[in-house]
Amino acid sequence: MNADTVTLEQRKPRTDMRTRDLVNQAVASVPSLGLQRAAEFLAAMNVPAEIAVRTLVYPHRRRNA
Repeated sequence: MNADTVTLEQRKPRTDMRTRDLVNQAVASVPSLGLQRAAEFLAAMNVPAEIAVRTLVYPHRRRNA
């Protein structure tokens, strides 16, 4: 099963609020700083690469809450 076929009911609830906050900061900074700087920020903050790519490059795959 890939990420595109996972329904909202099948997703596990978010437990890492620190990563959520970092991702939200990075996403908010994309319009002013650009995608590369946002990705560098997430890498510097030790956000797993899989999460960084999913949230920055594929925003429709982000969790809502």
